[in-house]
Amino acid sequence: MSKKYNQLPQVAFAILLALSLKPRHGYEIMKQVAEDSGGKIKLGPGALYTSIKQLNEQGLIEEVDADADSRRRYYRLSGLGKKMLGAELKYYETTVELARSRRVLTMEPGYAY
Repeated sequence: MSKKYNQLPQVAFAILLALSLKPRHGYEIMKQVAEDSGGKIKLGPGALYTSIKQLNEQGLIEEVDADADSRRRYYRLSGLGKKMLGAELKYYETTVELARSRRVLTMEPGYAY
């Protein structure tokens, strides 16, 4: 029996990608997601912590002790989260290659393809 691939929601993908660099607390995650998306994804605290709760329940991220300041909760990718992020990135890579082969993805000034 083969496993079915389920694509991550955009916000979940963005959070996992932000956590691929290092463990982070909520505000750091929000800033990294905004930076990574060029400002296209701006998470508020409600959306962020709802997503964090879901990702934690799914075993994709885990809470870690990373600071003496007990008010902050830090999160990192779990082993499963790293695998899921890798699968998602492979999906996107394959999709971009397909779009290029079909000449759907056109070159724009300032972008290296």
